[in-house]
Amino acid sequence: MEYLHTMVRVSDLDKSLDFFCNKFGLVEVRRTENEKGRYTLVFLAAPGDVDKAKDSKAPLLELTYNWDEKEYAGGRNFGHLAYRVDDIYQTCQKLMDAGVTINRPPRDGYMAFVKTPDNISIELLQRGEPKAPQEPWASMPNTGTW
Repeated sequence: MEYLHTMVRVSDLDKSLDFFCNKFGLVEVRRTENEKGRYTLVFLAAPGDVDKAKDSKAPLLELTYNWDEKEYAGGRNFGHLAYRVDDIYQTCQKLMDAGVTINRPPRDGYMAFVKTPDNISIELLQRGEPKAPQEPWASMPNTGTW
């Protein structure tokens, strides 16, 4: 397992970048604009992690700016923790066998979500290419939120 990033939703991307980069000292290493999904993702690294971040080998802070949402209530600004795993199906099965609910099953062979006992979402991402879809995951419905 490899720790990837922590995601935080922000209501004003410019103000957030000013804080995290100009004041706090983090460095922007990657940005994704998604017109269809109406969001921007900005990945930040600590100055000492910038070179490692270019090869996806450093933990990052992901700022998610949803273009149409300006205010978050009830802790919705904190998104999730993310971990890369060697075998997403094996990891999800192990969690299920231990009584953990798979909130978003890995139907695509690549991504799944679970929650901690305190309702913190954890994203699981398959290392490398997605695995071929397989049952029971391919037809498993979402449960709750993530």
